[in-house]
Amino acid sequence: MKRSLASVWLPRGLIAAATVAAATMTACGVASAQAQPPKCGDFMQLRTEAQQRAAAVRDATQHKAERKKVCELVTRFSTAEETVIKFLVANKMGCGVPDMAITQAKSAHENTLKFQKLACTEAPAAQPRQPSLSDAISQPSVDTGANTHTGRGTLDSLSGNPLAR
Repeated sequence: MKRSLASVWLPRGLIAAATVAAATMTACGVASAQAQPPKCGDFMQLRTEAQQRAAAVRDATQHKAERKKVCELVTRFSTAEETVIKFLVANKMGCGVPDMAITQAKSAHENTLKFQKLACTEAPAAQPRQPSLSDAISQPSVDTGANTHTGRGTLDSLSGNPLAR
């Protein structure tokens, strides 16, 4: 997995769904204890769980964890994010969830799904190496007795070429 890609997706997209919805609900006065039905209190627990899973993914990518482990963590976060979105949609009227919060949560979840696809897809098989200029010239890479000439030169000694022995 490309680490630069992980660093682009993670800080911006993973926690966005839970925090945007909570901030919007709080700003609209929905999160106050007097105005909300008992079911709306479950949102904070769902949001906390999604944030913890997002933090686990971020820590794994910062510590350069194995692709398999990152895939597992992103899948768990994606599930928690879906749960938050389902809760927001189901309780839109009862808890007064604004449409903007649902839209932002869904767009953040789309980014998470893109990252999940990248994290869980195995790296393509190694492509054969293209020949370089030195391969085309095809000179031996190490001097041997076969490719050195006796006569006057640096490798000649009184007893002949030491590489030819």
